[in-house]
Amino acid sequence: MRETRIGWRTAAVAGAATVLVGSGAGTASWAAYRLLTTQAGTARGMIGRDISKPPEADGIYSPLGYEGRGAGKHADLHLMIFGDSTAAGLGCRGAAEVPGVRIAHGLADATGQRIRLSTKAISGATSKGLAGQVDAMFVAGPPPDAAVVLVGANDVTKKHSIGRSAERLGAAVSRLHGAGSVVVVGTCPDLGSVTAIPEPLRSVVHRWSVRLARAQTAATRAAGGRAVAMGDLIGKDFRAAPEQLFSADGFHPSADGYALAATHLLPELMRALADRDMATADIS
Repeated sequence: MRETRIGWRTAAVAGAATVLVGSGAGTASWAAYRLLTTQAGTARGMIGRDISKPPEADGIYSPLGYEGRGAGKHADLHLMIFGDSTAAGLGCRGAAEVPGVRIAHGLADATGQRIRLSTKAISGATSKGLAGQVDAMFVAGPPPDAAVVLVGANDVTKKHSIGRSAERLGAAVSRLHGAGSVVVVGTCPDLGSVTAIPEPLRSVVHRWSVRLARAQTAATRAAGGRAVAMGDLIGKDFRAAPEQLFSADGFHPSADGYALAATHLLPELMRALADRDMATADIS
């Protein structure tokens, strides 16, 4: 989510029409436009632009811990992470805090297996960028056993079409699922929990977040993946404890915020893997 500076103005322009759609009051509409664009500037100034890079987290994780990056080392399961800066772990202070690492550790501890973690996620990515990430995966090697996708917040701040964003996510999930990967999608977070965004702009992005998350869920399931409703599951927690769950920029999760997200993603991923193994056993 690095590119929020441009996105907030887009959201404000579209939000003015959303707030007063059908009002027929030209003066009121202009006032709403001015208000929301002003608020977008305020939010942009408070959030700033995080140009740091997420920690390097790829490698092999086992019940004993991190075993290094060695491409030639054996791994029992390959986990790949796709999406935006939240998938990559922007805001984390070290690799141990990155959501993919937390999930890899969880899988290793629960199964006793060695998990290879690979990250294709890119800060600033929208659903439109997923196609390139999946392309890069196919170029690099065989598809992973499991894929986790976290995307959507940048689609909201840039006011991308909800329908097209969901379609693009569904296409990526379909390609991964068709290649044999188990796919779990963490749907769009609730941007209404970002306290740096003032009202009424915060209500506008909240509604867009909810609508996009619902569309993502439908597209993910239709493509053979599994969806985890991040906004519904953890949005209230971020509202209740923003100082704890947001990082210093007030927009990306903190280590505790990423840990909370991972606690919801990991069980769904484990269920998906168990179901796949059961289906494979029934066929054989």
